[in-house]
Amino acid sequence: MTALTVSSSIAASSKIEPKVIVVAGWENGADTGDAPGEYQFWVERLHLDQTVPVTGIPTQILRRNKDGVYGIVLKDGVTDLTALALDPHFDLRHTYWIFTGISGVNPNVASAGSVAWARWVVDGDALREIDDRAIPAGWPYGLYAIGAEKPNTLPDNPNHYGSVTDVAQLTKAYPLNQGLEHWAYTISKDVPLKDNPVLAERRTQWKNYPNAQKPPVVIEGETLGALRYWHGKERNQWAEDWVRLWTRNQGQFVMTNEESQTNQVEMRRLAKFGYIDPDRIMVLRSGSNFSMPAPDMSITKSIGDEGPGQVTAFDNNERVGAPVIAELVAHWGQYRTHIPTASKDAP
Repeated sequence: MTALTVSSSIAASSKIEPKVIVVAGWENGADTGDAPGEYQFWVERLHLDQTVPVTGIPTQILRRNKDGVYGIVLKDGVTDLTALALDPHFDLRHTYWIFTGISGVNPNVASAGSVAWARWVVDGDALREIDDRAIPAGWPYGLYAIGAEKPNTLPDNPNHYGSVTDVAQLTKAYPLNQGLEHWAYTISKDVPLKDNPVLAERRTQWKNYPNAQKPPVVIEGETLGALRYWHGKERNQWAEDWVRLWTRNQGQFVMTNEESQTNQVEMRRLAKFGYIDPDRIMVLRSGSNFSMPAPDMSITKSIGDEGPGQVTAFDNNERVGAPVIAELVAHWGQYRTHIPTASKDAP
């Protein structure tokens, strides 16, 4: 063995290798002890009491526990993910990721407080837009793919959205490892979820929306990320259609937020250069509010009305993710090198 090989082996073995990293988008105030945001329940319940700095970003501090579970709240967006991957102290090639946070939930599928494991993350940015008051007759809305001629059609040339070698992997839809996703869902699908009286009362407003009237549930379904905060029945129809279009009718729109798509772009860039394993990425979102108003409710009153559902959504997100993390930690000797799937590895 050469001196270089020995030195490289020692360097690799001395690096920190997180088992799981929970990635949250934002937090209210402190990480613990005050009003919770997307991060706090994870920090408190997983006992992420130790702190570790990230090289190059003085504002970023990782949290971890004695079991090798880490947490990060993205204070600088995807810059934090890049800095973490480039930090020479870490080896992330065997790390599992849970991207977590609250979302608007599709009332055709589930109620506020519900939690969904995503099979796809779909990008709702970079499209053509015509004011809906000026669209051609017969169009459902004025949003459609660049390079297409009308809504609900794919572009003739997929390179409108970046150079790809496989048309099945068009870059508006990011497929996650569905074997891992379904494994996680199988472990967590019967976790008792929190509810609250305000959400229960509001569910009664959703006449003719049976899924919106049910208490919170754990489901499988897609996350749509879009930088613009959209809302309304017509835009909800666009979201359902857009997810079906780009997943080739394999996906169902359940959750919408503003950052999932940018996170996935960055993670795939890091995977391209070998820093992370994209097959170990999971996306877990919870509904803090609906993506459209209830029947007979003003749209301006409904948009942004997340207050009653936020804490329930924060709470349920961690409740659903916790048993998955516990299983990965308990059998790390197996899962470090072998990614679990529902058919073979459900406990």
